[in-house]
Amino acid sequence: MPRIRKNNEYISHGVVINPPIAAAGEEVKISYDGSLSKNGAQEIVAQVSFGPKFENPTEYGMSKKTTGFEVTIPVADADTMNICFKDVSNNQDNNSGKNYTFDVAQ
Repeated sequence: MPRIRKNNEYISHGVVINPPIAAAGEEVKISYDGSLSKNGAQEIVAQVSFGPKFENPTEYGMSKKTTGFEVTIPVADADTMNICFKDVSNNQDNNSGKNYTFDVAQ
């Protein structure tokens, strides 16, 4: 059985998902208060792909909240969800090139 990443694995980076383990066919809320948010970004897009690699991501505009940004997205039938964040100046927070990666429960 693959290791299930805990929701708090990326909390120090300002990235949290809810529910803590995404399930295929359901929705997950992505909350972001990372470096782009802390550096004053007024708009942030979550780029999300499903599968073993970060390929052909779908972009989701995030809503600005008092503590960062959030968006709720559908979870595809895959084993992994990969997330990268970018602002309007194309600055990215991609976890130092590794993206923010969460296992998806089937």
